[in-house]
Parts: sequence; structure tokens; C-alpha cells
Amino acid sequence: MPTIPGIDQHRVPVADGVSLHTAVGGSGPPIVLLHGFPQTHLMWRHVAADLASDHTVICPDLRGYGASDKPADGYSKRTMAADIVALARALDHERFALAGHDRGALVAFRAGLDHPSTITHLACLDVLPTLDMWDAMHGVTAAVGFHLYLMAQPSGLPERMIGAAPDAFFGHFLDLWANDPSAIPPDVRAAYLDACRDAIPSIVADYRASAGIDIEHDQADRNAGNRLAMPVTVLQQDWGAALGFDAVALWRAWAADLHHSTVTCGHYMAEEAPDEITKELRTLLTR
Repeated sequence: MPTIPGIDQHRVPVADGVSLHTAVGGSGPPIVLLHGFPQTHLMWRHVAADLASDHTVICPDLRGYGASDKPADGYSKRTMAADIVALARALDHERFALAGHDRGALVAFRAGLDHPSTITHLACLDVLPTLDMWDAMHGVTAAVGFHLYLMAQPSGLPERMIGAAPDAFFGHFLDLWANDPSAIPPDVRAAYLDACRDAIPSIVADYRASAGIDIEHDQADRNAGNRLAMPVTVLQQDWGAALGFDAVALWRAWAADLHHSTVTCGHYMAEEAPDEITKELRTLLTR
């Protein structure tokens, strides 16, 4: 299993029966980095190594992913966000900066709404909030998100379909969404596929939650007028041009102190453009 050089591996209990496999390194103000799909904490290997020069960097595998525990339920982003707050507190950090990519960005977004006094700075990479995501998906241009609809099904069908050819399913996204395939070297790609192969039910449960309870939580916050209270940076590809939405407007409805930037690379930003992502995170941390 590849590791992040100079970063130690820990197993940290965060809830009853749930521990997160977590890489921790460096010293200084804490920043937690959350991975996306179909990855593990390894996606942050370049960024984490840089930030660890002057920050305490905490990179967990999310509940249900990688080497973390995979309970049968508890995949609302509210529960997964509570895991991250508990993780930081277990490591003696009451307040911390938080950055997430893809699924990890949805967990980070929910943590920012649910724990505003805990999250000092927030970065979300290449995602829309769940409520906005479903509104934006329409027509044939939304075919890129077919997996969202597949894993939303409640019958157990997605688990059976994905389980029949897991490497083909998860490898499809690793290959399709990277503009620079060399950014995910063979050993890291193999580690991602190994981790996903062992986590099909929990990955489906994570996505299924985003077609149900996560929408309810987002809608409740929107109805109440709740917004992110901390400085927020959003980095995205230009999905809006293809799907016909204004990403800045959607995000500004959630965050008053917003910096939004389009990154010229594929979906796997922290691996394809680590220097640019690290620079953006460092800029965020000074706001």
C-alpha cells in the first residue's frame, strides 16, 4: 500500500464501533483534508507533504472508504461530518481548517454548516452542494453523472451490478475523469481499486444518502437561511458551461465570504495540479 512520505498512520475511534484510518503529519495550525470518489486519503499525498512543512495535516479515509471502518449505516453527510469533528478533537484540535474533494467536499460542506464554531476555513473542490447538484443534472449532458442515479436505487441492485465488475466500474471514473492519467500512477491506482473493491456496500450507501437524507438536511438549512460563516474557497472545473448553471451564484447563496476559481485540469485536482491547489489552500488560510 503506498503511503505519504513523512506522514504517520493512525487508527482513531470517532463513534461507537467506527474508527478512521488517518494519516497525520507536520506541526502548526491544523488542516483536515478529505478525499473523494473513488479514492482514499492518498489523493492528498502531494498537497499534504507540502502543507506539513508548517501545518498539522490530518488526512483520514472517510467512514466506509479505504482502511476505515465500514458500518452498515450512518452515511448521511451529517454523520460523516461529525466523524471528522470527533477525529480532530481526538487529536486535540478543537478548531481546524477543512478541505474536501468530491464526496469529501460534501462532508466538509455539511461540517461547515453544522459546526460553524469549529471550522475556521473551508475549501470545496469540484463539487456542488447536494441540493444544487440534483437541480443542475438534466438532459444528456448529465450522463457523466450516471453513477449518481445508479447508486441512488434502494433495491440492492447497484451493489450487485457494481460487484459483478468492480474494477471496470471504479476504473472507469479513474480513467475518464483525469485529464492527465499519469497523475495517478499504477501503484496508487491499484490501491484505489483494492480499497473500492472491499467497500462497495458502504460506497453505495454514501451515494444513496445523497439522494435522500442529505437533500433533506440541505433543504432545511436553505429554508432556515443558514449559510457558511467561515471564509470559503471553491475550486471547480467549468461544469457550468456544459450543464448550464452558474456555479458562482449557486455557491454564493451558501457562502458570503467566497473565493471561486476555475482550475484547468481534470477532476482529480490535488493529483493533477497539486501546486495550484496547495497555493489556493495557503491563500485561503490567510483570509
